[in-house]
Amino acid sequence: MAEKLLDLVPKAEAEQSMKDFKSDQEVRWCPGCGDYAILAAVQGFMPQLGLARENIVFVSGIGCSSRFPYYMNTYGMHSIHGRAPAIATGLAASRRDLSVWVVTGDGDALSIGGNHLIHALRRNVNLKILLFNNRIYGLTKGQYSPTSEVGKITKSTPMGSLDAPFNPVSLALGAEASFVARTVDSDRKHLTDVLRQAADHPGTALVEIYQNCNIFNDGAFDTLKDKEQAEEAVIRLEHGRPIRFGRGGTKGVVRDRATGDLDIVTVTAGNEADILVHDAQAASPTTAFALSRLADPDTLHHTPIGVLRSVHRPVYDTLMADQLDEAVQQRGKGDLGALLAGGDTWTVVG
Repeated sequence: MAEKLLDLVPKAEAEQSMKDFKSDQEVRWCPGCGDYAILAAVQGFMPQLGLARENIVFVSGIGCSSRFPYYMNTYGMHSIHGRAPAIATGLAASRRDLSVWVVTGDGDALSIGGNHLIHALRRNVNLKILLFNNRIYGLTKGQYSPTSEVGKITKSTPMGSLDAPFNPVSLALGAEASFVARTVDSDRKHLTDVLRQAADHPGTALVEIYQNCNIFNDGAFDTLKDKEQAEEAVIRLEHGRPIRFGRGGTKGVVRDRATGDLDIVTVTAGNEADILVHDAQAASPTTAFALSRLADPDTLHHTPIGVLRSVHRPVYDTLMADQLDEAVQQRGKGDLGALLAGGDTWTVVG
């Protein structure tokens, strides 16, 4: 099914390179911003799809990340705050010959845009949503965001944030998203691999990307980037493989038989058989959700990255197209004039 959906998008007539996807616009993010790394990864990955550039669209909302469409030599739209998923839904549903990507941030997607995000996920529209999470409002100069940790000192929370933060991956799983993944801006190989899997997926794919804001929240993800700390903190998920991490794979994830929760253990000969094998394709999101809750929201210790869930569900665009075809076969083409002048009208009396 994934290949059929990709086959609807026209292929490029000639081999492409990263250079073909770079626009003529000057990239204007703060020096050192993690957005540069993500942009380079996406521009370098796009040629692998082999799709015609004029049939690829990037839609963004408002925020630092939302400058993305300017820098891609494809079609794009810098839309309005939080509404990128809604605009992209209309585009993807009406133009199935397009590869539609949404670029958004933690503030744009999870605050004013939260409602649009969850409904795109539950509908399973054929969109690929890249959610840049820097745990801060960068464009408006350093206020706390929906993913900022409790107690975060910012310009808008001088005594510390009181809000419990969203876990974007948990949120997406709760909204019945059919593809959910997490990666890190500085891990080019891992980021590219996740993008490839998202592109192949039929339906909505949400990829949370931990992205460093070196001006207003520098070092937020150092635990996951420092080589020494990352060995003990990062849990790399691979479908069909035991969930082990730590130096030499000495740590593992097991299910507590009494509570059903997931626990971190030191692997021994006695418990090795109990180590959970990652199943991203499990019909139930229960285990994926439990995995998403392992990370400590303050220290990010025990943070899973990779594809947490990838399951097949009916795709909204396909279902809608089938309904329209059926309606034409049963009733013939509609009459817009008759609809507008139909009997269900109201007369407004002043």
